[in-house]
Amino acid sequence: MAISKQLKLLFTSGSLIAAALASPAQKPLSDDDIDDTPLPLVIWHGLGDSYSAAGLREVGALADAVNPGTLVYFIRMDDDGSRDRSATFLGNVTEQVAKACADIAAHPILSTAPAIDALGFSQGGQFLRGYIERCNSPPVRNLVTFGSQHNGISAFRDCPWSDWVCRGAMALLKGNAWTQFVQSRLVPAQYYRNPDEYEQYLEHSNFLADINNERKFKNQTYRENLAKLENLVLYMFEDDTTVVPKETAWFDEVNGTEVTPLRARRMYSEDWIGLRELDRKGGLHFRTAPGDHMQLTDQLLNETFAEFFGPLKKAEKSAPRPFLLGAGDL
Repeated sequence: MAISKQLKLLFTSGSLIAAALASPAQKPLSDDDIDDTPLPLVIWHGLGDSYSAAGLREVGALADAVNPGTLVYFIRMDDDGSRDRSATFLGNVTEQVAKACADIAAHPILSTAPAIDALGFSQGGQFLRGYIERCNSPPVRNLVTFGSQHNGISAFRDCPWSDWVCRGAMALLKGNAWTQFVQSRLVPAQYYRNPDEYEQYLEHSNFLADINNERKFKNQTYRENLAKLENLVLYMFEDDTTVVPKETAWFDEVNGTEVTPLRARRMYSEDWIGLRELDRKGGLHFRTAPGDHMQLTDQLLNETFAEFFGPLKKAEKSAPRPFLLGAGDL
């Protein structure tokens, strides 16, 4: 759904924004008024996609259909769709996250919202997590990610023969992933994380090693911001052949055939980025989606939007069940 139509819905459905712009003599908003207002939804697309792609707009329309009046904002690095797609391959992710922070903070509606919800597809998921950890203004209530590379990738994707941007970027990555040139310019390199090259990763990674707080210095703001989420929902595709390893969607560590679940890792036990605290209050969700990478159905999206997006007070009406720590978790 086009943003102009969503703006019309937002201002014509008795929403919080419409009430705030009404005459000063109008009575203050009640809790019920706030409850009826869907929080804005911010979406960050994945590698090789564009903010203006028809499929992404259909996702926005679904979100609005499930929670009528939802303002859907698509993060973009350029208003031109072709250049925005190129930016998914070529660019400095630290600068891209900073641009998203600035654009959202400057948006006339998003910037005044009490909170926003966020939806990340593939690499857009860890980039939105970067937004939360580094700026989070306005704050994100719930973050849902599909097939995201939260613990990095250990191999690079194959490209169609006709996709010259993808092929050129991937050719530069081979054997050059840790150079300053590549780390500051090629997007997938900035979340490349091969256990066999872990020391090089810690020293040279431009993005992932930082937002995962894997270096000796731990940024406490990252931990505090992520722990403030009400829900972090991590979807892994059961038959994902694009993302290697697929378990990265759950923060799992994969070394050869050995898989170490998040809850058995130091980043969880020492709570480097707030995942353990979030888990203790019942806000960390591990879910699977059928099929290969980004093979999403309307039904799954609709169910997710109904459960985690919508009115501000929604989470309080159906409080999550807290995660109970066992003896082995202490």
